[in-house]
Amino acid sequence: MTKRLLTGLKPTGEHMHIGNYFGMQIPQMIQYQNSGEYDVFLFLANMHSLTALHDADKVRQYSINALKLYIACGLDPEKTLIYNQAMIPAHAQLTWVLQCLTNMGTAERMHAYKDSINKGKAGEISVGVFTYPILMAADILLYDADVVPVGKDQKQHVEYARDIAEKFNKTFGETFKLPEPKIEETVAVVPGIDWRKMSKSYNNYIGLMDDEKTVLKKVKVIPTDEKGIDDPKNPDESQLYQIMKLFLNEEEDKKIRADFENGGRGYGSLKEELHERIVAFLKPIQERYNELTDEDISSILKKSTPKAAVIAQKKVDEVFQKVWFYL
Repeated sequence: MTKRLLTGLKPTGEHMHIGNYFGMQIPQMIQYQNSGEYDVFLFLANMHSLTALHDADKVRQYSINALKLYIACGLDPEKTLIYNQAMIPAHAQLTWVLQCLTNMGTAERMHAYKDSINKGKAGEISVGVFTYPILMAADILLYDADVVPVGKDQKQHVEYARDIAEKFNKTFGETFKLPEPKIEETVAVVPGIDWRKMSKSYNNYIGLMDDEKTVLKKVKVIPTDEKGIDDPKNPDESQLYQIMKLFLNEEEDKKIRADFENGGRGYGSLKEELHERIVAFLKPIQERYNELTDEDISSILKKSTPKAAVIAQKKVDEVFQKVWFYL
């Protein structure tokens, strides 16, 4: 039986950036769907978006835009099951059961809540922010996911899903598969155009929908040291190289590393090459994105969501029988 890979897409912004593209392991997902190594499940996590976004029109448009970009990047609705989480009642139903099995101490140790505490903002967040890791666990466990691609900062949530699944299995009998986090170490943290992690909150990102001039402007401000053209440079200490290697194959990477280490090439030339590579990478994505309509996305969700709902409902029926909700 083919293993199942599951990931969610939270629509909280206008467009994704290259940090999202590599950090969410989209290239690997495309490889898996095309090779058949995994059955790939991608859900629109718009229930999660409500924790931060209370504008219905924006939730809708951000959701559509995000799915357009995923498909434009290469996710194929004929090979990947793409569905709308909010249209499947089983997500909320299982969340309640898992909430009742989760201790307050466990919930209080989750990143988002701890971060709010540390910033003195615990009183400002919604209950949804506090409990969203439990909804995330339900998202995963409903579909017997084998692996969940995540960044290092999300690993805790998959570990919680494993822990709560084990607790349920021990209490009510074997029910849930224990998922494994899948972290792509080479892109666990994608650097921004300053010295920090790429993030919209830092405004240090290169967007998947940025035009050529915008990309050039952003590439030009990537920080470099004062070494001259002929000076050897350490690529592993270079923010410029850390971004550039995202767009290199193995042979290209060897050549660029040699350019850094041997000297004879300045940062200006390297930035020009990075600009060209990013523009070439973005062009087909943007062309495909602009071909897709809102109706295309709605049609995909209407076709695929019922298929996911059948799987989810079967799991909820099993859970409800075991906790005696069905008499």
